[in-house]
Amino acid sequence: MTEISHRLQTIGDMVKRGNRVADIGSDHAYLPTYLIQRQISPQCIAGEVNRGPWESASRQVRSSNLEDKIEVRLGDGLAVLRQNEADTICISGMGGSLIVSILSEGEEKLEGVTQLLLQPNVAAPLVRKWLIEHGWELIEEKIIEEDGVIYEILHAVPGDSKKPYENQDRSLEELLQLGPVLWRDKPPVLHKKWVQEKDKLLSIQGQIAKSNTAEAERKREEIAGKISWIEEVLSCLPADRE
Repeated sequence: MTEISHRLQTIGDMVKRGNRVADIGSDHAYLPTYLIQRQISPQCIAGEVNRGPWESASRQVRSSNLEDKIEVRLGDGLAVLRQNEADTICISGMGGSLIVSILSEGEEKLEGVTQLLLQPNVAAPLVRKWLIEHGWELIEEKIIEEDGVIYEILHAVPGDSKKPYENQDRSLEELLQLGPVLWRDKPPVLHKKWVQEKDKLLSIQGQIAKSNTAEAERKREEIAGKISWIEEVLSCLPADRE
């Protein structure tokens, strides 16, 4: 059995059992290997845009003797797929803007797809906004920490894309930042994430403190407003005691 990271295992365990999976930007095909070995998925496609990672993924599949279950394809985003080849699409380990670009450019390939599992390293709000605008309902969000890095994983299905944002005590813009399901469930790691975000802003605040330009003053006011908002958010979240 191939050992994979906690991040990838969390994504893999969210795949609906029996679904055919396309893993876009597959990173050595570790996730497809995990899915096949644990009989979560009957068939996987591992997509890579660059030849080096494609060759690494191909070697991983061969060494696991899974060539009949995992097909490694070289291509850009969802262009590696034919129509109705996958039930689940996983895109992880890249920025939110790139994930949105991949989904938008290959949107016709999403017809027949029943599950999206998306893990943006940054800019998760952009991904949430795309899901709203394209009819994908966010039914699950997970936030995990591995090796000091915090990851958010978004699970969406075709449905009422605005439903997760309804009957909440935050505005749509706030929930795009916080994650509507994460805000509802309030897992302790969410507190840690926003402590880190506050610390980043405090660091920037310190860097521009000595500047007297009008732009620096505007930036200071903007940062102060964001810090104030984060402090109010943190007061509503349980702290991670681990």
